[in-house]
Amino acid sequence: MPEPLIGIEDYRRQAGKWLTANLPRRDEVSRPDFDGASDEELRRQIDAERAVQRRLYDAGYAGITWPVEYGGQGLPEEYERAFAAEARGFRLPDFGIAGGTTFGVCARTMLAHGSPAFLRRHLPRILAGEELFVQFFSDPEAGSDLAGVRTQAVRDGDRWLLSGSKIWSSGAYYADWGMCLARTDWDAPKHRGLTWFAVPVRAAGVTVQRIRQITGSAEFCQEFFDDVVLTDDDVIGEVNDGWTVTQTMLLFERGGGGEAQPRAGGDARRLPADLVELARSVGTLDDAHTQQLITRAHVDDVVRDQLMTRIGALMRLDPRLAAGVASYGKLASATFDPVRANLALEIANGAASSWNGAGTPAARVVSDLLSSRFMAIAGGTSEMQRNSIGERVLGLPREPSFDSGKPFREVVRDAQNWSGKVS
Repeated sequence: MPEPLIGIEDYRRQAGKWLTANLPRRDEVSRPDFDGASDEELRRQIDAERAVQRRLYDAGYAGITWPVEYGGQGLPEEYERAFAAEARGFRLPDFGIAGGTTFGVCARTMLAHGSPAFLRRHLPRILAGEELFVQFFSDPEAGSDLAGVRTQAVRDGDRWLLSGSKIWSSGAYYADWGMCLARTDWDAPKHRGLTWFAVPVRAAGVTVQRIRQITGSAEFCQEFFDDVVLTDDDVIGEVNDGWTVTQTMLLFERGGGGEAQPRAGGDARRLPADLVELARSVGTLDDAHTQQLITRAHVDDVVRDQLMTRIGALMRLDPRLAAGVASYGKLASATFDPVRANLALEIANGAASSWNGAGTPAARVVSDLLSSRFMAIAGGTSEMQRNSIGERVLGLPREPSFDSGKPFREVVRDAQNWSGKVS
C-alpha cells in the first residue's frame, strides 16, 4: 500500500529545513549569465545548475505534482504551492530561458501528449537536470501563421528525415533537445498533416545560429535541419495530429496551467526591490516624485499578481475556456512590461544614458526598456491574444479564413502564384 500523505504543514516545514541546509539565499548568489558567457564558461555554468537540479530531484522536490512513474512525486498541487512559498527566498536552479521552456512549456506538453515510453525516457532526465528542451516552433516563412510551417519530416523506411529551418528559438544554443513542429502530410489542410518531434540539438545535420538583438543579447537562435535522422520514438503525440499538441503548448506558453513557481521579481506584496535599488543607486530614494513612481510600479505589480491568480482560478474552474483565458495573462504582460520599463527609465533619469558596467542598475533599465515589447510579440502577438479572447471567451465570430480547408500543397502553390490583381 502507498504511504499516507504527510500533512501539508509538516511538508512545508520539512521543505524549509531542506532548503535552508542545501541552497543559498536568493540575494547571496548572482544569476548565471548564459548569454554573455564564453563556450567554456557556459559549460561550467550549465553543469553547476545541473548539479543543483540533481540535488533538488534526489531530495524529492523536483516534479512534485508529476506522475511517479515518470520521476515525479505524484503529490497534489497544494504541496507544489507550499514548496514554492518556502523556496521564494532561495536560489533555485536557474537554466535561464531554456529552463522556462523545459519545465513550464515543453515537459508539460509532453505529459499531455507523449506516449508512456517517450515520457519514461525523457521526463526523469528532465527532472534530474540532464535534458533541457527548447521550442523549435516558428518557421521563417510562416510568420505568425503557426499552421503554415514548411519545415518537413519525410518518412524514409523506419525513420524520418527532417529538413527546413526554425527561428526565434530562445536558448537553443545551450539546450539539449528541441520540440520541433514539422509538416508530415502536404496533401492535408494546413492545420492537419503536422507532427511534433523531439530533436537532439547536437544531432548530425542540425546547425544552430544565434541572432543578435537590439539589447545586445543573443539568446534567440535560428536552426537549420539537413536530413536530420529521427525515429518513431521521437514523435510526440500522434502523427499528423500536431495541431492538437500545438494548442496545448500555446496554453502553457501563455501562462495557462503552469505549476506554481516563485515569482521572478520577488513578493508582489513588497515594494519592487529592483526599483528601490535603482533609486538608491542614483541617489533619489528620498525624492517624493521617485517614491510616487515606485509606488505606481508597486500597485501595478500587485494588480498583475492578483490578475494571474484570478486567471489560474478561472482556468481550473472551466478548463474549456483555458486557452482563451490564458490570453488575458499574456496580454497583461505585454501591457504592463512597457509601462514598468518606462517608470524605471524615469527613476534612472540621466543615469540611464551613461553607466559603468553592464550589470549596474542603470544599465539594466535600458536593457529592460529595449526588450519591454517582447511579450507583445513572442508566443503570439497582442492582436492574436485579443482574437483568442474574442473568439474563445466572448464568443465573437471567427475571422474569415480562405485557406484552412485546402491541401497545404495548394496553399503554398497559390501563394507563390498570387499576383495581387483582382480579376
